[in-house]
Order: sequence, then C-alpha cells, then structure tokens
Amino acid sequence: MIIPLIFFVFGAIVGSFLNVCIHRMPLNQSIVFPRSHCPFCSGGIAWFDNIPLLSFFILKGRCRHCGKPISPRYPLVEFITGSFFLLMGAIYGAQAQAIYYCLFFSLLCVATFVDIQYQIIPDEISIGGTTAALLLNVLAGIRPQPVIFDWHPVLRSLYGAAAGAGIIYAAGALFDLVYFRILKKPPVEGETSSMGMGDVKLMAMIGAFLGPDKAVMTFFLAPFPGAIVGIINLVFKKSHVIPYGPFLSLAAIVSFLFGHRILAFIVP
Repeated sequence: MIIPLIFFVFGAIVGSFLNVCIHRMPLNQSIVFPRSHCPFCSGGIAWFDNIPLLSFFILKGRCRHCGKPISPRYPLVEFITGSFFLLMGAIYGAQAQAIYYCLFFSLLCVATFVDIQYQIIPDEISIGGTTAALLLNVLAGIRPQPVIFDWHPVLRSLYGAAAGAGIIYAAGALFDLVYFRILKKPPVEGETSSMGMGDVKLMAMIGAFLGPDKAVMTFFLAPFPGAIVGIINLVFKKSHVIPYGPFLSLAAIVSFLFGHRILAFIVP
C-alpha cells in the first residue's frame, strides 16, 4: 500500500501544477513565472495555502487576501489526478508504465478542462503530448545486453497517431460533405466545419499513447456520452455546439482501462 499512497500524494501535487496549466495556457501566460497568485487580487499564495486538497478546505474555499471564492475545479483536479496516479501505482507499482500512463492522464486532464472553459485544446498539450509519446516509445524500444533496437513500440505509436487523427478527420469531412454540401444546411454560428482540428490533434496524441486499436475504440466510444450531453445542451441552451475534447478524453481512459474486456465481449 505504500507505493499507491506515494503515487496519490505525488498525483495531487501534479494536479496542483495542472491547475496552473489549465488557468494560464489559454491566456498564453508562462506556467512557471510568476509564482502562484489569486486571479482576482493578484495576492501571492504562500506555501501553506498551496497544499493540494487540504488548503482549499482550510481556507473554506476563499482567498486569504480578498475573500473571493476559489474555484472548486482546483481540489477536483488534484483529487482525480491523485486518484488516477494511485490506480497506476496499484496496477504497475514503481515501473515505467505507471509514469507513462500518469503523463498521458495529466495531458488529457489539461485538455479536458481547458476545452470545457474555452473550447480550445492547446497545441502544447496535443502536439507536445504526441511528440512525448513517440520519444518515450523510442526509448522503450532500446534493448540492452546486447544493445538492439525494437521498432515495434515506436511503430505502434506512429500507427496509433495516424489512426486516431485519420479516423476523426475522415468522419468530420464526411459529415461536412453530407450536411453542408449535399443537404445544403447552413453553418451554425459561423462554423465551417463540424470537427475542430484541436480534436484531430488530440486524437493523434491518444493514438500515440494507446496504439491504433484503442484509438479507434476511443473514436467509437466518445459519441455515447457526447450525445447525452449534446441533447441536454440542445434542450436547455438551444445550441448543439459542445466541446468534444472531454468526451474523447473520457473514452480514451475507458479504452485504456477496459479496452481488452470490451474487445473480448465484442469478439469472443
């Protein structure tokens, strides 16, 4: 139990940093400087007010300086990140796979919360994450004693990135062809395409980490929660425009954790 506990604590700390990324990346601000501060009064946050999870409850969810409410997103991100890290520690222990998938989740977490608020996915997350996955799989292919290189991990990552980006781009292009060109439907709110390139690049990252099979599974799983939220959004807000990144991220986590069981159920 010690290793999963260590993973949870480390994950909560990482979650605190992810909150900085979520807040600053869409604003094109440095994620390193300046130090953490209140977005309302710019008052500096002391270390004892920046303890993951605990400080939010000690401060009763308000800034020590100005009393403005602290977004509940901060403890939420810290908790879910710590929980996923704990799960990886329980499954893999102190192995490289745990770090690999913890990085994957961290990138998805930032992409999800940024997309929810701003309807964008930063390239630093999608393109940077794809690059990181490819490099890590290059390292995974190095076999010592004797030193040889196994191409399978990096090729699987490349195929996954191509499959993930390709399938969602093709689906969006096909929908646009039928909806805008054949049925002559007008674009909504100035949109000229049903699929944003941010989602395409996010799917490339998901495929680079998980491989082509689970990238394709992610593509087919994402519409289920997306459709439910889309219907609710259409009924109450009279709009069918929703950020799709969170559903891709959720589907990717489901594919990663339960993909083999889903495949076994479909193809016994």
